[in-house]
Amino acid sequence: MTDEQWAVVREAMPVPAWLESGRGRPESYCHRQMMDAVFYLVDGGIKWRAMPADFPPWDRMYAFWRRFRDRGWISELHDRLRGAVREAAGRDPEPTAGIIDSQTVRSTPTVGSATSGYDGGKRTVGRKRHLVCDVLGLVLAVLVTPADAGDRSAGQELLVRVAARHHRIKLVWADASYTGFLVAWCTAVLGLVLQIVKRNEDVSGFQVLPRRWIIERTNAWICRTRRLDRDYERRSDSSEAMSYWSMVMLMTRRLARRPA
Repeated sequence: MTDEQWAVVREAMPVPAWLESGRGRPESYCHRQMMDAVFYLVDGGIKWRAMPADFPPWDRMYAFWRRFRDRGWISELHDRLRGAVREAAGRDPEPTAGIIDSQTVRSTPTVGSATSGYDGGKRTVGRKRHLVCDVLGLVLAVLVTPADAGDRSAGQELLVRVAARHHRIKLVWADASYTGFLVAWCTAVLGLVLQIVKRNEDVSGFQVLPRRWIIERTNAWICRTRRLDRDYERRSDSSEAMSYWSMVMLMTRRLARRPA
């Protein structure tokens, strides 16, 4: 990270318990070193044991990353940065609308059969990454399921997460795979409108559909980090955490470029 990026991250990072209370064992390595190491791994797509010797020992870096995953600190850091990016763009920190979609990602042999499946539409064995993003393309929630999971059932669980964390969400755009019971269920249970953006059947070839192109761009942003181009994680929540780390990298670069 540059000094400007570290200033952004340091301001948004959760405060460790030992630093906040003055009790407990202090951490052995600088947080900037640890953040640089995680960014290097996510962007380069390498193994933990293959980290260069310039960084702290790999097991200490993995313990740092695992602590952020298990305690929910990565989602907290991600949400703070997203609010800052939205404010820098002249918007309210809390969104009122979102877009939902899914992306099938090929998995590696490290992914167990219990958490992977076969997507017949994409003819791919792996996992499916379900996303909800705002109108700027910033992620609101991530859910990773086996590739054979249906979009409606996974979307139901994902929208419950979104509604619990973002109380101002009132409108979500989706494609035709989310039609059916989910539209009425969202209105009756969550109090939000699930609006289906349909393709124009009179036009052949590629179409840029309103709102849906935003989340397709977000999927492309995430896949630019090599650790997420395929799914290497043994656990689904690890894959979700990696998605948040990818967006943290993107948002810190964006905030560091803003004028003083």
